[in-house]
This record gives sequence, structure tokens and C-alpha cells, in this order.
Amino acid sequence: MSWVQPVRIPADVDQEDKIVAGFTARQVVILVGTGALLYAAYVLVGDRVPLVVCAAVALPIAVAGILLATARHDGLSLDRYLLAVVRHLRAPKRLVSASQEVPPLPTWIGARPGPAPAQLRLPVQGMAGDGLLDLGPDGIAAIADVSTVSFALRAPEEQGALVAVFGRWLNSLSGPVQILVRAERLDLAETITSLEHNARQLPHPALSAAALQHAYFLAGLAERHDLLRRQVLLIVRESATGKAREAAAARALRRLEEASRLLSACGLTVRLLDEAAASRLLTACFDPAAPPLPGAQMAAPDQVITRGENW
Repeated sequence: MSWVQPVRIPADVDQEDKIVAGFTARQVVILVGTGALLYAAYVLVGDRVPLVVCAAVALPIAVAGILLATARHDGLSLDRYLLAVVRHLRAPKRLVSASQEVPPLPTWIGARPGPAPAQLRLPVQGMAGDGLLDLGPDGIAAIADVSTVSFALRAPEEQGALVAVFGRWLNSLSGPVQILVRAERLDLAETITSLEHNARQLPHPALSAAALQHAYFLAGLAERHDLLRRQVLLIVRESATGKAREAAAARALRRLEEASRLLSACGLTVRLLDEAAASRLLTACFDPAAPPLPGAQMAAPDQVITRGENW
């Protein structure tokens, strides 16, 4: 029987490998490049410029190179952060939804001169009635809402069974899948209103008092804290090219059905988001702080808007 020494897997699997003296390859390239630049400059002008002047010029460059290689900001290395800043400054700030490039404004309207709005390019190019997302060249995606179970409160045998079920589902995967855990603000206004309304209809005064007290507790809780709820989403994606989009959509739905069947063994419920729920989810992801849009009053993307019902 062969024995294989176990290998420790780091908690951060995206962490870069350290190759020299605790530095990554990117840091080594930046430090070596900075040193080579300073050495080349000294070789070229060192015999014609006093040493103090060379040191005064080289010191800020060396410090900048060290900071660029070792400093981090919001979890990003400083060089990548500065590159993101440059991209943000160069990117257009006014984006509009258009199927093609936005033409310049005609001169006769007398608009203020300035950069024209750019095309807003989103990964989702369309949505089917069953909630499937059309990702264009990236294929078809389906989103499902997944319930949760309390793993820490289970016995060791139950925890092992849950892990085994989850492992069987992972081994059955035949395509790309994403597990997304997102947090969103929790609005208790509807719950509080329902408690206050139903408290008056309870058969006993003690029950009514308890319901009103609980509503008062929830109202105070919402005032003192920013309440959040977690939502677990399961996204499957299928590649599709040309006329094979219907087959890709069928495969995505079949994979969600298989996930629902396998994960139900550990008490999880997988529910496919329909068109309205998927639209609300995408809207909330773009602007989490905005109030929910009235879906019943919103027109479909291809619907012609004439006038309101009460006009």
C-alpha cells in the first residue's frame, strides 16, 4: 500500500506563490526592474553628476518601486490599484443602453460641447420567460435560489452525511457552476405592519399584547441596526453558439433539476428564478441601495409604451 504525504492547501487559494525571499514573481520583477533602472541611470550619468545629487534623485524612485511592489490597498497590490485608477479615469462616465455605438449629437440642438455617452455593455443580452439569461457569446445561464441548513448544529455523523452529499453533487458537475452568497438589506416594514394588523384579531388580549410587543421590538431593531439577509444563489452556465441556444437552455435546466434532486438529500431546496425574480435580482445587484422597482408597472424590453392606464 503506497503512502502519500498530505499536502496542506492554503485558505486563500488565489494567493500568489512566493519564489524568492518571500516575494512573488510580480514583486521580484518590479524590484529588479527598479534596481536595473537606477543602475543604468548611474552608469550613464554617475561620472558627471555628484553622488549626492544621484542619491537624492534615486531615493524617491527606489521608495516608489518598493511601495509599488509591497504596498496594498483594499486587498489589491499597489500597481494593480493604480492601473485600475488609470482605467477608471480614462473610462467614459456616461453610459447608455444602446445596441450599437452612440452617434454624436447634431449641432442644431445647441447642446453643450462634451464627450458623448458611451455604450453600456452588459453581459446579459436578453432574458427568456423561464428566467434563463442570454449571455451572448458566453452562452446561457440559469439562476436558482438555494435554501440553507445549519451545519454547526448537526451531529458529527450528520455533518459527514452532508459533506458526502455535497461531494457527490460536485463530482456530478459537467459544466461551469457558481455559488454566490450575497447580502442585501432586510426591510421589516411589511412584517411589522402585518403584526400590528393581525394583533387586533387575536382571540386573547395576552396574545395581542405579545404580538404588539414583538412588532415594537422589530421596529426598534430596524432603527438601531442595519439589518441584512443572506441569499445563496446557484448559477449554471452552458456554452452555446449559433442555433444551439435552445439545446444549451435545456441542458442548463436539466443541470438545475439534477442539483435539486441531489441536494435535497441534505435538506436544501433549489428553486429556479423566473423572469420577474431574475430581473429583480439583477436590478438589486446594480443598485443595492435603491428601493425595489414596481415590477407590475414596468414595461417589457420589447413592449411599445403608449400611455398610462389612468391618462
